[in-house]
Order: sequence, then C-alpha cells, then structure tokens
Amino acid sequence: MTTFTWLVAAGVIIIVALAAYAYMLWKKVLARETEQRAVAADRNQRLEGDIIILANSLLEGQLPLIEGSIRIKVLLDNYYGPRRADLDVSVFERIYDATVHIPTHQGWKDLGKAERQLHEQQMETLERDHREEIFSAAKNISRGLGK
Repeated sequence: MTTFTWLVAAGVIIIVALAAYAYMLWKKVLARETEQRAVAADRNQRLEGDIIILANSLLEGQLPLIEGSIRIKVLLDNYYGPRRADLDVSVFERIYDATVHIPTHQGWKDLGKAERQLHEQQMETLERDHREEIFSAAKNISRGLGK
C-alpha cells in the first residue's frame, strides 16, 4: 500500500469516527430536549393544579382576596401551558401592581401603626372595588386553564 492509500484510509476512518461522534451528540441533544419538554409539562400541570386550588380557596373564603390574587398572579407568570381564550385574569395583575409596594413579612412587622393602617385601608378599597371581578376570574380559573 502506498502512503497516499494510507492517508485516504486514515481520513475515511477519522470522518467515520467524527460522524459517529456527531450522531451520538445529536441523540443526546434530542434526549435532553425530550426530557426538558416532559419536565416543563409536569411543571405546568402542577402549577395549573396549584392555581386552581388557590382560585377555589378564594371562592370558598379560605384565602384573603388580596393575598390570593397576588399568589395566583405570581403562579400564572410562571405557567407556560395552554390557556383558554376566554380566560381573563387581568384583575390579578392589577391587584398585584397596586400592592407591590406594600412590605411583607418582617417589613410589615417593622411598619408603624399608622403606615400599616394606611396599607390596610388601601387593601380594603381594592377588595371592595374588585371583589366581583376577582370572584369572576377565580370562578373562570376553577374550570381549568387549558383548552
């Protein structure tokens, strides 16, 4: 065999090896994408269930309107599954936007009495002004988010 033949054979072997390696990597990418889609679907299913539970808790009076609205809004922001065309959840966004400046947890405890009362009055006004819209949106959500 000539040197040229050896070089051609080595080139073919290298090309075949690289093609096999590329195929193996491609299979790994496909498997990873499939796994990511499954994880996302599971996550969306769990989030949908949690959102429906919160909506039902709002409807049954087990959850304060403002707190429930904020929680639903945050979960909806993280939900990427299918949504029904008639699902209007904009009220939760408005409640969130109107209350985002109110401190929570330790920040709430650190507020003075007058500041707390001011925020409580604001929340009572929001509840009064949006009660029916919140209940309507929660009732709509309780039927499911998807198609």
